[in-house]
Amino acid sequence: MADNYSHADNYSNGSNGSTNLDALKNSKCSTTAPNTTTPATPIIMTLQIAETDRIPIDAASAYDAVTKGPVAQNVTDQGAKTVDEFSNLSASRRTPSTPAATGQPLTHYHSFFPELLSWNNPRASAIAYLSVVAGIFFVRYFDVLRLCFKLTWMVLGVTVAAEVAGKTILNQGFATQLRPRKYYTVSRETLDSAIGDVHQLVNFFVIEAQRVLFAENVYVSGLIALSAFFAYYLVKIVPYWGLALLNTTLAFLGPLVYKTNKEVIDAQIHRASEIIGAQTAQLKTVAQQNTQKATQLTKQYVGEYTAKAQTLVGKATPASLHGEEHTNGHANTHANKSTLRDADFPPAPRADIKTELAAPIEPVVPVTVKSGDMGEPLLLR
Repeated sequence: MADNYSHADNYSNGSNGSTNLDALKNSKCSTTAPNTTTPATPIIMTLQIAETDRIPIDAASAYDAVTKGPVAQNVTDQGAKTVDEFSNLSASRRTPSTPAATGQPLTHYHSFFPELLSWNNPRASAIAYLSVVAGIFFVRYFDVLRLCFKLTWMVLGVTVAAEVAGKTILNQGFATQLRPRKYYTVSRETLDSAIGDVHQLVNFFVIEAQRVLFAENVYVSGLIALSAFFAYYLVKIVPYWGLALLNTTLAFLGPLVYKTNKEVIDAQIHRASEIIGAQTAQLKTVAQQNTQKATQLTKQYVGEYTAKAQTLVGKATPASLHGEEHTNGHANTHANKSTLRDADFPPAPRADIKTELAAPIEPVVPVTVKSGDMGEPLLLR
C-alpha cells in the first residue's frame, strides 16, 4: 500500500528514477482525488483499455478490403472479359467473302448471327439469350402499350406538378431548373448508321428467306421445313409466346449442345451416314436390276409386236398395190386431160340448131287386157 503511494508521489514529482510506465499503470489502477495530497482508497481491478485508448476504425482500409478483395477482383475480371467479348462480337460484323449462290454479296449480319449462336463468346451469347427470354416474358405478362401510357402520364404529371409547385412557392419551377441548356438531338451520322444497320438487317432476313426457299442449303431447308411441320401441330396446344420461347431456346442452346458434345454427335452422324449410304446403294442396285428386267421385257414385247405388224403389212401388200395402180390411172388421166389444148376441139356452133321430125309422133293409147281375174292395163303404140 505504501509502495503504491510512493510510486504515485514519484510519478508526480519525477524523483528516485522511477519509470513513467509504472506510474502510468499505477495511475490506471488507482484513483486519486484531484488537487489533494490525501490519496483515495485504492480499488483493485484488472487492467482495462480506456475508451480513448481504443484503435479507431479506418474507413479507407475497410473500403479497400471490400473493393480489392477476392470477390471484388473476380467481379472486375468477369466484367472486363464480358466487355471484351462484346467488343469481339461487334467486330465480327463483316461482310462474308463467300457470296450467295446468285453471286451477290451478303450482309454483315450473316457473320454476326453465326458468331453469336456459336458461343465463341459465351458471356455475350448468354446475356443475349437471357435478354431475349426476358423480353418474351415481359411481353407475355405485361401489357406493353398500357404500360407505356401509364409511364407517360405519371412522368408528365410529376413534371407538371413540380413546375407548378416551384413557381407557386419559389417563383421558379423545378422542371425549369432541370431543363438542359440545349435539347438533345440525333446527329445525321448516328441516324445514317442506324438506318444502314436496319437496312442490312432487313436484307439479311429477305436473302435468308430466299436461300431457304430455293434450297441453297438442303439441310437447312429440310430442318426449317421439319420445324414448320411440328409448329403447325404445336400451335394448336402451345401459345405463341411458348413457341417463341421454344424456338429461341433451340436456336441458342442447340449449337451449344453440339459444341460441347461434338465428338459424340459427329460419330453418331457418321454412323447414320454410313447406314443411309448402304441402304441407298442397296436400293440403287435393286432399282438397276428391275430396270434391266423391264428393259428386256419391253424389247421382247416390241419385237413380237413388230413381227406381227410386218405380217399384217405383208398380207395387205397386193391390195395396196392395186390401189396404187388405180390411183396412178386416175393420175395419168388427169395428166392427159391437163395436156389437151383448145385447138384440139372443133369450134362450137353459133347458129340455132333446127331439128326436123320425119313423122309425127302418135299419142299413146292405153289398152286394157284381161288376164284371168286380174286386169292390167297395157300401153300400146
